[in-house]
Amino acid sequence: MKNLTDKLISRGAESLTDSELVAAIIAEGAGDDRALEVAHELVEGVDGSLLRLTSTDFSRLRMTSGLGLRRAMRLKAATELGRRVLLAEGTAYDTITSDSDVARIMEPQLGTLKHEECWALYLASSGRVLDRMRISQGGVQTTVVDCRLIIKRAIELLATQVVLVHNHPSGTTDPSRQDMELTERVMEAARLFDIRLLDHVIIAQGARYSFRANNLIK
Repeated sequence: MKNLTDKLISRGAESLTDSELVAAIIAEGAGDDRALEVAHELVEGVDGSLLRLTSTDFSRLRMTSGLGLRRAMRLKAATELGRRVLLAEGTAYDTITSDSDVARIMEPQLGTLKHEECWALYLASSGRVLDRMRISQGGVQTTVVDCRLIIKRAIELLATQVVLVHNHPSGTTDPSRQDMELTERVMEAARLFDIRLLDHVIIAQGARYSFRANNLIK
């Protein structure tokens, strides 16, 4: 661990590999020479995917590679701290010009959920975010959305544009038939009040699908 500590101090945390970063979090102290070995086993056990590692259930995580309660707790706490920082950054980022902006705002909220949620972002004509609201919360495969709630809030805010965004816990971003039907219903309802459905973005494990980018919304 001494070499790892020296590297962090001299070159910064950004210089650490994924395994070294995990080791720095779970190490019991400067003399914990096995921390790097355990960290390497953890990262390799999820095929090098930190996203899969951080989304692992706590009870399962603590049993992996003999990690134990205290080290699993520190790893989960570090993960949650990072998620909250990203969430705060997304909240501060208040203008949408593309689906990448939508992902930047909403992925910290939706990216690791094991159930499906649908949110609406309400925008001024400039793209400034006026509000964001969770409009449904469902199971792993489906969620029920009331179009009236979406339009009602848009009218209250005098929003001229709406973006729908929801997650797919399955990991695939391909839109389902229900996703397509929801998009059509909201687009038609919004049009009655001269409100534009700007996009519908699906988020899934670091990937995204934009209805507008795929010419499904014009």
